[in-house]
Amino acid sequence: MKAEQDGDLFEEDPPQENGAQPNQYSSISPPASPVDREEPFSTYFEEKVAIPSDVSQVFSFRKLWAFTGPGFLMSIAYLDPGNIESDLQSGAKAGFKLLWVLLVSTIIGLLLQRLAARLGVVTGMHLAEVCNRQYPTVPRIILWLMVELAIIGSDMQEVIGCAIALNLLSVGRIPLWAGVLITITDTFVFLFLDKYGLRKLEAFFGFLITVMALSFGYEYVLAKPDQGELLKGMFLPYCADCGPAELEQAVGIVGAVIMPHNIYLHSALVKSREVNRNNKKDVKEANKYFFIESTIALFISFLINVFVVAVFAQAFYKKTNMEVNQLCNQTGSPHTDLFPLNNETLQVDIYKGGVVLGCFFGPAALYIWAVGILAAGQSSTMTGTYSGQFVMEGFLNLRWSRFARVLLTRSIAITPTLLVAIFQDVQHLTGMNDFLNVLQSMQLPFALIPILTFTSLPSIMNDFANQLVWKISGGVVILLVCAINAYFVVVYVTSLDSVLLYVLVSLFSVAYVCFVGYLVWHCLVALGVSCLDFGGRTLLGLSQHTDIYLLNDMDPEPLAER
Repeated sequence: MKAEQDGDLFEEDPPQENGAQPNQYSSISPPASPVDREEPFSTYFEEKVAIPSDVSQVFSFRKLWAFTGPGFLMSIAYLDPGNIESDLQSGAKAGFKLLWVLLVSTIIGLLLQRLAARLGVVTGMHLAEVCNRQYPTVPRIILWLMVELAIIGSDMQEVIGCAIALNLLSVGRIPLWAGVLITITDTFVFLFLDKYGLRKLEAFFGFLITVMALSFGYEYVLAKPDQGELLKGMFLPYCADCGPAELEQAVGIVGAVIMPHNIYLHSALVKSREVNRNNKKDVKEANKYFFIESTIALFISFLINVFVVAVFAQAFYKKTNMEVNQLCNQTGSPHTDLFPLNNETLQVDIYKGGVVLGCFFGPAALYIWAVGILAAGQSSTMTGTYSGQFVMEGFLNLRWSRFARVLLTRSIAITPTLLVAIFQDVQHLTGMNDFLNVLQSMQLPFALIPILTFTSLPSIMNDFANQLVWKISGGVVILLVCAINAYFVVVYVTSLDSVLLYVLVSLFSVAYVCFVGYLVWHCLVALGVSCLDFGGRTLLGLSQHTDIYLLNDMDPEPLAER
């Protein structure tokens, strides 16, 4: 039946010379026929990892090992300096009470990453490429700009995290701007490790994750957190005696964990495996192993995040500036001026967090903390660079040399970071981090809505399109996440207390809501609300010829077997 329906699509109108279906409702130019297209010019995929074909078991560790890699690179976004700062603030402000929010956010992140991986496996294209082929020109450009903003915001946190780590390791001898330049340089070097083999590059990322686990695990052992309170905070979804500060922190956790550019990244990384997309069984198997690998990777990232929350919950929850100042004085720390002589609750960030650990547990704790932050910042900066390349390459269909693309995407993200590093002091970056978190929260709909839209379309995903349960649950999850982040943005803007800013934000909000509404309209049609499909013949008002292109890219015989 499926094959007959697909066949009807091809027989309805005679195809043009380029293999595209003529469609009066098409809003973008049809792509060339897959037969005439060259092999896609891509980054990171100069080689593909072969999957063992001589294994017949239902589950094979050999196959799982072959698929292992993309999920761990994806999981690094859950361990970037922005997440680490959110973790330590959660522990210092709310103790163990918000661990369940971290757990739920990670599970939601896993479900969203599953959609991203399936899109890449089934279509052979990542999310930015699908957006480029499906959305009209103006929405496509706006979408690209919004995602670029998210990448820049994330990259600023990651690079500055590295710079702070270098500053701590050098006892202040390396200023923030110099740390940024060092990070930019070594990122260029590390990014070309894949010239020596894709698996070696993935092993390097695995090494950095191991460094983080050992560093923050060491702090966890030193702090000796109360295991009963930890388990209670993780599995009891309740926050006793919590006020607005704890609520804001809970919202901040969700915003830090679920990052928009990571959806684009994961849909691209899965293309590095050699999967026969003409064979339904192989595609189904790839989806299964990628999901298992992602689950393992995010479980490890969750444990590392728990280490950080638990350390600050056990040692610094409800501590005052006066208490910390006195203890730092006793240990001879040169950073006592960071903590004013008052009884206000301790406010920490990545920099102050390292200093406080040094005061409480000795200099070794400070340096090991800095090593962990350096590994987090360096690894996330590299994956952020890949995200930038994939997004720009996909949305703009760039055919530049690899070095030119790396240079351009790095320059776009690094320039504002360097300016901040030159004009901002390392001890006063919390305000900037709050702004960057808000910036990324605002961009979430521009990743979550498209991924649900395209994975729900049978014309794109064939038999692997989202079923009703996934459509409903995916829609509810995305609505919940976007609502939580909208609250976070509103709280931040109202705290600035500026009438002029309120006016500017109001004007921007109108345009923002209109564009999000446009994406939601397309998504609802994809989810089956056919009364909103005003175009009649067209899917979502998107290009029908693109669906034909994707179907042409599948061998007709396996389609017939389905």
